[in-house]
Amino acid sequence: MLHVCSLSKLPETISATGARSLVTLINAEMEVPTPAGIAPDRHLFLAFNDIVSPVDGLIPASEQQIGDFVAFIRAWDRQAPLVIHCWAGISRSTAGAYVAVCALNPDANEHHLAALLRERSPSATPNARIVAMGDRLLGREGRMIDAIRGIGRGANAYEGVPFELPLD
Repeated sequence: MLHVCSLSKLPETISATGARSLVTLINAEMEVPTPAGIAPDRHLFLAFNDIVSPVDGLIPASEQQIGDFVAFIRAWDRQAPLVIHCWAGISRSTAGAYVAVCALNPDANEHHLAALLRERSPSATPNARIVAMGDRLLGREGRMIDAIRGIGRGANAYEGVPFELPLD
């Protein structure tokens, strides 16, 4: 199972789920130590800001980072849960979760997966840059982008409620 949460909910999510793999998608200046129970090689830390287009002084997600993310997800043995988190659990982490389920289910319908994401997280507003890069890397020919546009912006929230996303 794949779990998504905010930084503030990370310790309790790791504890409650028994996760053994972790992806951190957060600003470079944020220190997120590898939690107990997660081996250092199973914690992927990708530093970038939650932006879609370049902004002076901020770091956008790069193709290399999203490629590294997809490789990490594909290397996950699925023997124990994986957690993806960002600052608020609304944008970067939900985009990551969507890219992850698309990467692990290459034949799945993108619109079905996006609808499942919306059902599990009413506040999910996946970062469009991450989704677009995932779409290109996975050869989805714009279908992931269209599917996320189709679910629209999530409900207003300061912080997302942790949720799980089934992988099949």
